[in-house]
Amino acid sequence: MTSMPIFRRVKALSVLLLLFASMLAFADPDLQGYASWYGGKFHGRLTSSGEVFDTNTMTAAHKTLPFGTIVRVTNEDNGKTAIVKINDRGPFVEGRIIDLSRAAAMALDMVGQGVARVSLEIVDFATDKDLYAIQVGAFALEGNAVRASMALQAAGFMVTTEKTALGVARVFVRGIPAGDLAEARRKLESRGFSGYLVKKEKSESPLQAPRTDVSLPAVAATSP
Repeated sequence: MTSMPIFRRVKALSVLLLLFASMLAFADPDLQGYASWYGGKFHGRLTSSGEVFDTNTMTAAHKTLPFGTIVRVTNEDNGKTAIVKINDRGPFVEGRIIDLSRAAAMALDMVGQGVARVSLEIVDFATDKDLYAIQVGAFALEGNAVRASMALQAAGFMVTTEKTALGVARVFVRGIPAGDLAEARRKLESRGFSGYLVKKEKSESPLQAPRTDVSLPAVAATSP
C-alpha cells in the first residue's frame, strides 16, 4: 500500500487547521475592541434577524453571536454599561466588534464621539427560557414614559416601550437572567420604580419579537 504523497498530506492538514480556526473564531468571538453605533436611514428597516430595527431600543449588531444573545457592553473609557440584544449582523469595519443602536450608545455616553473602546460580556444565550421581563410602569403621558425609559437605559437595562390600543405606554426591562433578577429589582427600587410586574419572557420567533411603538427622543435621563 502506497502512502499519501507529502503535498497531499500537507494540503489536508492545512484544510483541517483552517476548519479548526474557523470553529474557534465562532466559539470565542472578540470580546474587546471598538464599538460604533447606527441609526438614521436604518431606522425602520429589517435587520438580519427579521426584526424591524428601532434605534431607540437596546439592540446591537454582531458578526457571529446568535440572534437573541444578551450582551453587557462596557465603555472602557468611562465605565458605563448597557445590556443589549443581538438582532443584526455587523459591523463590517476592521477593528470594530459591535454596532450599537443609538439608545445603547447613549447609555454608554459615546454618541458624540461615534466610536468607543469597549468590552463585551455574554449574559445569556437562552432567549426563550430562564429570562424575565419586568413591566416597570404604564404611562398615560408619553413624556413620562420617555423619562422612565431613558433613566432605565442609563442604568444599563435593555428597555422596550409598547403602546396599547388606548394609548397607554408600557415600559419594560427585558432579557433579565433568573440569577440577576434580585439585583435588577434592587436597582429598580433604588431608582424609585416600585410598582413593577415580573414575568417570564415569552418564546418568540424573530419576526414576532417585541418592538417599540413609542419614539424616544434624546432627553435627559430622569426618574418619573
